[in-house]
Amino acid sequence: MRLKRFANLDHVEQHNSLKQFKRWRQERIRKLKMKDYSFAVPNAQPDIAFLQANRKQPTITWIGHSTFLIQIGGLNIITDPVWAGQMAFQKRLTPPGIQIEDVPPIDIVLISHSHYDHLNINSLRRLGGPKQLIVPAGLSQKLKLKGFMRVTELHWWESLHIHGIKFTFVPSQHWTRRNPWDTNSSHWGGWVIEPVGSRSGRLVGYDGGKARQLLQPSHGSAADEGAAASEDYRIGDVPTSRRDEAKAHISKAAAVHDHSRHSSFRAEDAFASDVSDRPVVSDSPTIYFAGDSGYFQGFKEIGSRFPIDVALMPIGAYEPEWFMGPQHVTPEQALQAFEDTGAKWFVPMHYGAFKLADDTPSEALCRLESARQSKDIDSSRLVVLPHGESWRLAGK
Repeated sequence: MRLKRFANLDHVEQHNSLKQFKRWRQERIRKLKMKDYSFAVPNAQPDIAFLQANRKQPTITWIGHSTFLIQIGGLNIITDPVWAGQMAFQKRLTPPGIQIEDVPPIDIVLISHSHYDHLNINSLRRLGGPKQLIVPAGLSQKLKLKGFMRVTELHWWESLHIHGIKFTFVPSQHWTRRNPWDTNSSHWGGWVIEPVGSRSGRLVGYDGGKARQLLQPSHGSAADEGAAASEDYRIGDVPTSRRDEAKAHISKAAAVHDHSRHSSFRAEDAFASDVSDRPVVSDSPTIYFAGDSGYFQGFKEIGSRFPIDVALMPIGAYEPEWFMGPQHVTPEQALQAFEDTGAKWFVPMHYGAFKLADDTPSEALCRLESARQSKDIDSSRLVVLPHGESWRLAGK
């Protein structure tokens, strides 16, 4: 039987062929010798007692890479859980912000896609709690074969309501593969987390803007079974005008990073603010976890559908841009995507934990700050978290 394959909104060529990979690896051997990894993302002392007891105050705690502990509506949520000590023979640059043994019992696990730096089976097994997994379409069967039975899979724009929190799977521009034979056999995307006041536990899909109920779990609990993956899932063609608009954004953003070479900003400066200076957001915030993505027109679409308070956006693994561009935004493109979504606050992620590409944590932060200054975005809207710090979104 022909394997189901998924596709991006924009018809972009992903640079993931063996020939392109070999070219990058050859270039990387020379580049990494000249890279400065003396700067490391700092680790704050986590407030384990607070996190274990908290069931009321919304918080975001960066554990590292794309792994966040999000507490909202009485739920403990983990995104892309990875506590691995190394990735592809490269040792972790800094320890996780919270040791996995100290993580409170997890209610919900959100997976953006199946790449190893976003889905680590050993980490997933070691997490405590009921662990309802919400994953992209095409991934549930693979996880059930690994022994995880509480799995619900969603297509883009489909949502799941659990205890008054709505989880919606939204598009990104990326790809997936865990072995040579399963390329794009499961989907990829981001997640929007928003309180809606409903405790129905209903899984709802959206078809052309019209809601349709897919299943009704018994006793108001989350469903263990998701809808089966569809054939060659694709959402329409992208109008030429919108593709041109997206390319213009990318060109404008890419020119900004040259300013960072002349800036006095140091990566350490990004962590200078005190915890007490963190902005107060809301006691019922809407949070957008972008997963992995290249820059694409879908960021505007996401922003048009959701009133986003906090955007967790990737800024690392972008160099060399000829190779990484279709799948990973640069810091400048991440800032443009943040503006596209209309979010109020930006939390950078996907940097500082692993040497996945040729950029360094310091370079990513300096380019981000240079782009912020160029766009005249207020510095308070960029919340750069150290590993382990809990941002209490509703204040003290």
